[in-house]
Amino acid sequence: MPLSDYQPVIGLEVHAQLLTHSKLFSSAATSFGAAPNRHVTEVCLGFPGALPVPNAAVVALAMRAGLALGCRVNLRSEWSRKHYFYPDLPKGYQITQFEHPICEHGVVAYDGPSGLEQSVRIRRIHMEEDAGKLVHDAVPGSSLVDLNRAGTPLIEIVTEPDLRSADEAVEFLKTLREILVALGVNDGNLEEGSFRCDANVSIMKKGATELGTRCELKNLNSFRFIKQAVEYEIGRHAEVLDGGGVITQETRLFDTQRGETRSMRSKEDAHDYRYFPDPDLPWLEVSEAQVARAKAALPELPRAKRQRYVQALRLPPYDAQVLTTEPKTAALFEACVAAYGGEAKKVSNWLMGDVARLANERGREPGFRPEQLAQLLGAIDAGTISSNAGKEVLAAIFDGQAEVDAVIAQKGLAQVSDAGAVEAVVDGVLAANEKNVAAYRAGNTKLLGFFVGQVMNAMKGQGNPKLVNEVLTRKLAG
Repeated sequence: MPLSDYQPVIGLEVHAQLLTHSKLFSSAATSFGAAPNRHVTEVCLGFPGALPVPNAAVVALAMRAGLALGCRVNLRSEWSRKHYFYPDLPKGYQITQFEHPICEHGVVAYDGPSGLEQSVRIRRIHMEEDAGKLVHDAVPGSSLVDLNRAGTPLIEIVTEPDLRSADEAVEFLKTLREILVALGVNDGNLEEGSFRCDANVSIMKKGATELGTRCELKNLNSFRFIKQAVEYEIGRHAEVLDGGGVITQETRLFDTQRGETRSMRSKEDAHDYRYFPDPDLPWLEVSEAQVARAKAALPELPRAKRQRYVQALRLPPYDAQVLTTEPKTAALFEACVAAYGGEAKKVSNWLMGDVARLANERGREPGFRPEQLAQLLGAIDAGTISSNAGKEVLAAIFDGQAEVDAVIAQKGLAQVSDAGAVEAVVDGVLAANEKNVAAYRAGNTKLLGFFVGQVMNAMKGQGNPKLVNEVLTRKLAG
């Protein structure tokens, strides 16, 4: 049966590390990149008698994420123990939330692959601690355990199986990531594993109502690999079914070198983990007032911000998309627009063009103040400097260590806007090019560009282009 006769069905489990300074149940730091086993306490190591104490900042960020994703915040939620053995899980269980999570029943709108708005339902969001990490072959033939991540606070965002292609999954994940980053809940770093997902993939014949057997793809931490893994798995399911085989529910890993998935273990169900309420932790209770305050403190989300940029600031949708990808970029854009007071598109052009180019070349973010860029654009608008000179000024003020007026003066970039001075240069150029003047007046008006170049060259690029064009056109007309 052709692959087109099957309907893929995809649900996601997204693990997002929360931006807290300390872990979920201990005072150990959460910063990335420390030497192995430095950020640990007795709680992280699972020592007998070491009791967990919930981090209030984790609860606040989980509520913030849930509200932004349209979820209901449960005023009472429960901590559970999820039991399994792994070398980087010292306690032999993970503290998570099972039957009673902190948030449920949300929905996220996103732009699908076709550009049309689609939505994904959020089944639940629960808090949990991360496990540690195994480091393979640092010592030949051995695996070492690094417990710096053990106890790091996560939220797991579980979707309903609403996605129907790998492209839809990627677009949804990009939207989810930018929401969490805009909220200050997660840093969105896929390479460091602070934003990663598991994908549950199945297929069914088109028109069918019963879902197929799903397989879980674990720990996908790149949009490119997510797309490749899901597409491979869809094709594998179709090949098995077309060959008369049966899909086995299992957990699979994606081999990025081979571009294929391979079996990791049979898929566990809830009873395999022996969930039960954690006896060391009472029910977590939040008040309606806390929820109301968290909701009132939500920032404008990227999708709403893009719509405002297009409608109120008259930016093209592409500009709005680029400027809202990262919160810092959007904040800089809005501050520059406010300081400039002119056309927002001009600010957008400079930020997306020369500012982005310089940031890429220098490997760092711009350090100029919004009012400096506004002053630069104002100088161009007033004819004080040309656009090309403006690029030179931007390079000088990029790090915020120089002032616009000082750079213009020091580099001699001010344009000559004195009509008498421009006329004198124009007269000299026309007198030196009598044949071209005659040709122009005979109908070869394309020569205007030649004359503009001659005048600007004589003025060392400092003539006001608009004034130069006006004087030349008038003089050439006789």
